[in-house]
Amino acid sequence: MRDLRLAVAMVRAVVGDKAGNLERIRHWAAQAAARGAELVLFPEACLTGYTVRETMAPWAEPVPGPLIQEVTAVAGDLGLVIAAGLVERSDDQGLYLTQALVGPEGLLGSYRKTHLGPTEKTLFSAGEALGLFDCLGSRFGLELCYEGHFPEMSLALAWRGAEIILVPHASPREEPDQKLDRWLKYLPARAYDNTVFLAACNLVGDNGGGLSFSGAALIIGPKGDVLAQASGLEEGLITAELKASDLAAVKEGRMGFFLPQRRPDLYDL
Repeated sequence: MRDLRLAVAMVRAVVGDKAGNLERIRHWAAQAAARGAELVLFPEACLTGYTVRETMAPWAEPVPGPLIQEVTAVAGDLGLVIAAGLVERSDDQGLYLTQALVGPEGLLGSYRKTHLGPTEKTLFSAGEALGLFDCLGSRFGLELCYEGHFPEMSLALAWRGAEIILVPHASPREEPDQKLDRWLKYLPARAYDNTVFLAACNLVGDNGGGLSFSGAALIIGPKGDVLAQASGLEEGLITAELKASDLAAVKEGRMGFFLPQRRPDLYDL
């Protein structure tokens, strides 16, 4: 990888209010660009809104589609890459929780959530492939919300070369500080064990459909150290410089780079 300035946003998303959601993306992407960020991470389903209390079919869109075109225009105006989530409608009318990576030239790639939460399984289909993308001189891995609880997934992404893992959330309930405290129990371990940078963010506020979200945003270094964090009930943005030398220092050390020392022949899982 190369040095990269990353921004992570916690924003409100109202179910079905795609125009309003997009305006919030535009506003916070502009804030990220003003702080020198090259990529800004937004929460899961931030473009369409998120609910598990009713079907999202009326607001789902294909990828690529009109929403992705709008995000491409924002990325082009600001000269950065945007990672934003939506409910995707596939050709067979299946619904997926999808995170799209969009640059000024258009869609760079998309990832469909593979590990659905128990409340999501009756409403959404599961993706069948891991999300790995090369851009900005780095390799990114994607996990959505609930998927951060599966250590094997982070390992698989790192084993395939991910240097930065992005974990956007649509996680309701809890107070903001409680959510951030819970993330700090396990997300630093995903970064530390796999020698990756990791960034996470959540929706914030009332979604207009009966769910309320507490904001949280977190950027972690490859030794599990917190580079930036925030929590609260209002929208916000954090940034951090991800330094290639920090990653290289761990990988070049004798003791701290664990992946090459694995013994998968012993793991009967």
